[in-house]
Amino acid sequence: MRFSKLLGKTLKEAPSDADCVSHRLLVRAGMIQQVATGVYSYLPLGWRALKKIEDIIRSEMDSAGGQELMMPSLQPIELWEKSGRLASFDKTLFTVIDRKEHKLALGPTHEEVITDLVRRSVQSYRDLPQLLYQIQNKFRDEPRSRGGLLRVREFIMKDLYSFDVDEDGLDVSYQKMIHAYKNVYARCGLPAVMVEADSGAIGGKASHEFMLIAESGEDQIVYCEKCGYAANSEKATSVKMSSPAGTLLAIEEVSTPKMTTIEEVAGFLDVKAEQTLKSVFYVADGEIVFVVIRGDLDVNEIKLKNLLKCNDLHMATEAETKEAGLVAGYASAISLTGHKIIADDSIKLGGNFVAGANKPDAHLKNVNYPRDFKVDTMADIALARAGDQCPKCDGRLQSQQGIEVGHIFKLGTFLSDRLGAYYLDKDGASKPIIMGCYGIGVGRLLAAAIEQSHDDKGIIWPLPIAPFQVCLCPLKVEDAPVMQAAEKLYAELTSAGIEVLLDDRPESPGVKFNDADLIGIPLRIVISARTLQNNAAEVKWRRDKQAKILPLKSLADTVRKLVKSGDNG
Repeated sequence: MRFSKLLGKTLKEAPSDADCVSHRLLVRAGMIQQVATGVYSYLPLGWRALKKIEDIIRSEMDSAGGQELMMPSLQPIELWEKSGRLASFDKTLFTVIDRKEHKLALGPTHEEVITDLVRRSVQSYRDLPQLLYQIQNKFRDEPRSRGGLLRVREFIMKDLYSFDVDEDGLDVSYQKMIHAYKNVYARCGLPAVMVEADSGAIGGKASHEFMLIAESGEDQIVYCEKCGYAANSEKATSVKMSSPAGTLLAIEEVSTPKMTTIEEVAGFLDVKAEQTLKSVFYVADGEIVFVVIRGDLDVNEIKLKNLLKCNDLHMATEAETKEAGLVAGYASAISLTGHKIIADDSIKLGGNFVAGANKPDAHLKNVNYPRDFKVDTMADIALARAGDQCPKCDGRLQSQQGIEVGHIFKLGTFLSDRLGAYYLDKDGASKPIIMGCYGIGVGRLLAAAIEQSHDDKGIIWPLPIAPFQVCLCPLKVEDAPVMQAAEKLYAELTSAGIEVLLDDRPESPGVKFNDADLIGIPLRIVISARTLQNNAAEVKWRRDKQAKILPLKSLADTVRKLVKSGDNG
């Protein structure tokens, strides 16, 4: 490919709304172009990289026994009503009305469609197991599109679905996908970490995410180096510190004027935060929920939402708090009526707590559960943090930011029961098919690779997914001997199966070098009048600071071996 013919120009400055590294670099490198908020076109360079990722994914899914198919983007709304997931997706679901006033959804995912397809195609246990996948566009009306390709409203996704006769079969399919996913990331040159995860709106018995470590990641990974435990912060647990109460003392009211935070109250009364009880108010599907947790901990809203099995959960506003008759900063569960009370199990790991007195400027000392108040539900709803004790060993948890680049989970019979996907077993009994779901956001993986691998000059592509393997830069294209040598090498490299971008533009060396670094092609070859004096070329890996001078005579074979080995220094 000749740079002069390439669609998409490099830019010196990123658009003002580019809010992360991959967004800025993809736009500046001429790889994507925004069409609307959260909607992008892939230009040739970006599309080449994306297709390489797709090819790797397709190869690994096929090797695992997957069968590729293609399902429609338009989905009957009745499938979503029947599955019961219409409410959980809510405004995220794009919908259209056809000329017959029939409502359709633009698929945000394809569990409903694939389950209905299998329902029509599978009758007997002899038809199972099945691993079915596609690579296709999805549509989600995200409330906050951000980060270029990291969170968009239209995106390309590989989604595979497993169908088995029993849990043992699902375990086999699940392990196949874990192996295949690890192969995908390894072949892409991306060190992904598998962590325990929340299954989201669809639920499921087990769930794992694959994360790329990146400072710009919006997910937090909690992990233990000692035993290898790792989980998304939404799922992570830890061992909570116990603080024996000793003798339970009588409740005592104390004045705490204008002190509404745990820090203020604990400091004023000279107690530790873990000796207090924090009250947090939420609204779950329109109903006020009163949450109690030890003062040194924070509520994990994903755990709380899953516990409540609600579609919408948000922290109560000031108006909602007043309407519920709650006193912000001074509330407690003592004598509370008319509201559901949810407690974190940390309230059992101590006693003689400080809690609100349910009136302004006052708190209560020596509050104890269950002597002084009752709760409707108690569970682990706390956010695990760095420094906490690991739930698997005596190590201490650490945390890093990461970007989710894959999600797998055991769905079970949730959808097969609701949509009637059954099979006849060996005895002729009808049983629900057991499902698993496995997704990779292809565009997100592309962007995450850049978030993890870049410098102040531009992108540093891993060799397997780079749009081109080599950038060939002849300096002063008007110099006939230089261009003749470049054209000859270009032909030799191309014949050897090397993907080459020939920078045939009449630009200065500085512009060419800056663009080559920005685009991030792994290997750069420079031919100039100076190098030709020694019948050589300057060869430099994108990650290296220094170039090497190599003879032109054997350069095509040398580059072929370098690219094949992936030895990029």
